Amino acid sequence: MDIRQLTTFHKVATLLSFTRAATELKYAQSSVTAQIKSLETSLGVELFERLSGKIQLTPAGRRLLPYAEQMLSLAGEARGVALGEGEPSGVLTIGTMESVTSYRMPPVLEFFLHRYPLVHLVLRPSLCAETLHSLRQGTFDMGFLMEAETRHSGVESEVLGREPLVLVASPGHPLAGEEKVTLEQLREVQVLAPEAGCAYRELFEAELNDGTGEPVPFLEFGNIESIKRGLSVGLGVSLLPRMTVADDLASGSLSELAWDAPFEVYTQLAWRRGRHLTREMRLFIDRTMECMAGEYATVAES
Repeated sequence: MDIRQLTTFHKVATLLSFTRAATELKYAQSSVTAQIKSLETSLGVELFERLSGKIQLTPAGRRLLPYAEQMLSLAGEARGVALGEGEPSGVLTIGTMESVTSYRMPPVLEFFLHRYPLVHLVLRPSLCAETLHSLRQGTFDMGFLMEAETRHSGVESEVLGREPLVLVASPGHPLAGEEKVTLEQLREVQVLAPEAGCAYRELFEAELNDGTGEPVPFLEFGNIESIKRGLSVGLGVSLLPRMTVADDLASGSLSELAWDAPFEVYTQLAWRRGRHLTREMRLFIDRTMECMAGEYATVAES
């Protein structure tokens, strides 16, 4: 087992594709396959299995992955020590969600682009449950969560702030003029929602379904921008993070409904518990907290 084999194994395990791994590593695909076969032979186990044309880690591969990450991280630090502290560099794979990527991340991305251009941030769209799984498996270096819970098995997290939620509709919607909107009224209108697995959607769904005997149907959209377009033409109401509709509320294209969510969610930055944090990971954590602290402080004061 050598560093080159572990690097190739980590890349294939992260991307779950021999072809994409070969492209990113600038190897021939046959070389990637040969390195994985050689590593499997030296360990005496299979690390990947193929199912329906796709690959996935075997139990042995999942067990090896966190150790491979630690060894590659230490190898990188050893090179840095031997050569002297150089410019931060490398790839950070980050699980994130549309709302954070579009509305919270730009200042962080801009900072790394100009200050640390050798650090390549790879943003992977992911629901919170998928992000937690990928963090535990080691396929993501870090990930953003928007959850009611702030403690997670096998994962360390920093709470960036409470994420305010707002119920919105088009200005012409019948509920837009109500002084107070009730759950009974909400059960009678069409609700637009992001895909299942979104924490605030599930909390809202549980609130609407509580004691009704049958579930309230949701009209599911793939992303927040699609939801906003549906709202603007009067398709229904939706509960969304305030940051995603702030401009729409200010312009008057959407209206805030008089309903306060009886639950809260918190945006968090997380990584696998016990993982060695590289210099680049620490930079990302520190800068993200610095960039977003002011935004959440403003929210808390408003």
